[in-house]
Amino acid sequence: MSGITEIIFGLSLLSLVIWLFLILFWGQFWRVDERLETIIPQLNTLPSIAIVVPARNEAEVISISLRSLFQQDYPGKFNIILVDDQSTDGTANFAEGVAYALDKTAQLQIITSQTLPSDWTGKLWALEQGIQFANQLTPDYILLTDADIEHHPNNLCRLIAKAEKENLDMVSIMVRLRCESFWEKLLIPAFVFFFQKLYPFRWVNNPQKSTAAAAGGCILIRPTSLNNIGGISSIRHALIDDCTLANRIKSNQGKIWLGLSSLTVSLREYNSLDTIWDMVARTAYTQLNYSPLLLSLSIIGMMIVYVMPILAIIIGLIMLKPGIIIVGLLTSLIMAIAYFPIISFYKCKPIFALSLPVISILYTLMTIDSAMRYWQKRGGAWKGRVYPVDR
Repeated sequence: MSGITEIIFGLSLLSLVIWLFLILFWGQFWRVDERLETIIPQLNTLPSIAIVVPARNEAEVISISLRSLFQQDYPGKFNIILVDDQSTDGTANFAEGVAYALDKTAQLQIITSQTLPSDWTGKLWALEQGIQFANQLTPDYILLTDADIEHHPNNLCRLIAKAEKENLDMVSIMVRLRCESFWEKLLIPAFVFFFQKLYPFRWVNNPQKSTAAAAGGCILIRPTSLNNIGGISSIRHALIDDCTLANRIKSNQGKIWLGLSSLTVSLREYNSLDTIWDMVARTAYTQLNYSPLLLSLSIIGMMIVYVMPILAIIIGLIMLKPGIIIVGLLTSLIMAIAYFPIISFYKCKPIFALSLPVISILYTLMTIDSAMRYWQKRGGAWKGRVYPVDR
């Protein structure tokens, strides 16, 4: 083999070895068997629950979201605390309308958020105010949930059943994200796939492993566990607040669980590449601890792991090197097999299982853009607010 051929063959072989390692030894991250729907809600006790919903300009979805919460079949006591974070679209009025229509006004408390302090992110400040009010009710659990989520009627029952049965401090689910447009079908399953690879759910759920993560759209937590880490104020600077919270809880010897849900769904639309791009770019560089070295390694790693198999096939065909072609084909097959479960979970066509090389290039560009935003002194954003990154 010539020098260039040896390099191509070596890189393609390295990609194959990496994929074999990921499939066999990386927490079986590619499987979708950590799911809340496998939990049968058998409740021997009925703990009280305070549901805290931070909402900023959510008029389009708040009616659906609140209705789904009011209509939970949980037989125990639960109250809903909506924190209206200086909305300008009448979010609070829509919320009041839903409560009135369902005759649930006594079950809803609407709090108008105070001015955002300089050392807080917006969502966490809204959560802090809601939790402060919730603590006055002395609930057994607090459910932190986004305003754009439609909860399945038995979601609360399953969350409580999971927490009570396994004596968990925190239960979180990654709700089923919207996956209808082309860009959603191309990129949303991959978003979940990459998240699972970064935080294998089986490792998150194993008390013997240090891996910790959560999905901020739906987190059930014990108030005592939250107080033990200093409350939400202890993570007030965090842009990736959900995983930071999970890490604090687990580091404090708390037991956590993270899984998927196919029945509780996000109402947020991602109809264009721009909307998904912004979602990823907001925190991608944060995941790399703002490190240029980790950014460089991430880019190289993405190219070797995801793009190299396809390049090997193409170059092998051009150079008539069957060995390179075989390694590229085998690696691509393993990659597609690993990606297929999440593709199936999101009910996308099987052909999307072959799209990871293209997707990886897009996500790499999003990560680079995230770094560019950091270097240009632009921070993360939530509902129109942009936060400095060097506070």
